[in-house]
Amino acid sequence: LRARLRMEPDCEITMEANPGTFEKDRFKAFRAAGVNRLSIGVQSFDDRFLQAVGRVHDAAQAKAAVREAADNFETFNIDLMYALPGQSKADLQRDVDMALSFAPPHLSIYHLTIEPNTYFAKYPPVIPEDDTAYEMLDLITASTSKAGMSRYEVSAYAKPGHQCFHNSNYWQFGDYLGIGAGAHSKLSFAHRIVRQVRFRDPNRYMDMALAGTPLAQDHEVKRADLPFEYMLNALRLRGGFALQEFMERTGLPMSSIAKGLDAAQAKGLITRDMGRVVPTERGFDFLNDLQEMFL
Repeated sequence: LRARLRMEPDCEITMEANPGTFEKDRFKAFRAAGVNRLSIGVQSFDDRFLQAVGRVHDAAQAKAAVREAADNFETFNIDLMYALPGQSKADLQRDVDMALSFAPPHLSIYHLTIEPNTYFAKYPPVIPEDDTAYEMLDLITASTSKAGMSRYEVSAYAKPGHQCFHNSNYWQFGDYLGIGAGAHSKLSFAHRIVRQVRFRDPNRYMDMALAGTPLAQDHEVKRADLPFEYMLNALRLRGGFALQEFMERTGLPMSSIAKGLDAAQAKGLITRDMGRVVPTERGFDFLNDLQEMFL
């Protein structure tokens, strides 16, 4: 890539790794190869919950992987999940404390989501009630704050100078070019925005790419869908978005979101001035409801 593209000196090069797939010294080799940010899909440091969500690694492997990452990377991320089947607040506190004991510069914590057409969708597990899940989120925010981390995005906490470049770009409705099997792109042109998906199977992708047709999907985002697509991303950010950015990145006038903004402000889900829209604490807690106002 460096031979073909000009990269900024501080270019973020992230690699995702799962604890069950790493060997000692591999992380060191990734760092030497130019990767400067590692993201580790831990999910939990408790074997009970790892088994419950079908992860292939165990707690010991998770701890070893994070330790190795901390030894080799100045910037690394730990992915955790909460509101897992059978998980209590005390269980979550142990997971968060264990994660923070490695002094990670970045932490991503996601509520378990039951996706359609999955085992959990067919056989729903017993997960914590909504009220308990909100209390879990408060616990996470308090613990990370004590560790010097700020919640800059609805699921992300970071120490100063360690916010994730590529995630921040997505949430600001920025463009990105996906290269390789299964990769996604979002590209803005003068009068349209397109989303693309490349063929997922590596062999088929290579065959189709050599034939000049690597795209499995290539569609233009309808203008009517742009307000919701923008809000789905931008409202995830603690700092919200500038109204000027909305117009620049969607090509739409302010009037296209005025009704939604008025309704959201009336419900106390956002604050706004002449130039900026920012989700309130309540807006962050009820983010889905806030985003749906722009459907």
